[in-house]
Amino acid sequence: MKKHNLKILPQYFEAVINGCKNFEIRKNDRAYKRKDLLDIFEYDCETGEYTGRNIFAVITYILDDQKYLRDGYVILALEILEVNN
Repeated sequence: MKKHNLKILPQYFEAVINGCKNFEIRKNDRAYKRKDLLDIFEYDCETGEYTGRNIFAVITYILDDQKYLRDGYVILALEILEVNN
């Protein structure tokens, strides 16, 4: 099990903490595995700074099917463990 630090844009951060979005689409450049931990930090592109909010989650499922996804990309199903506002 690994821990990955990731950035997320504010509109997607809100969707995750509101329960509307329980997945992430990511380039699989980190060899993600089920049960890996994600520390997802909200990042504001306009200011170029982190907001100080983050989500701590675990990967519960990985969809890695090139028939449906761009080459090298995966969909990570998430279970939120903690939200820091």
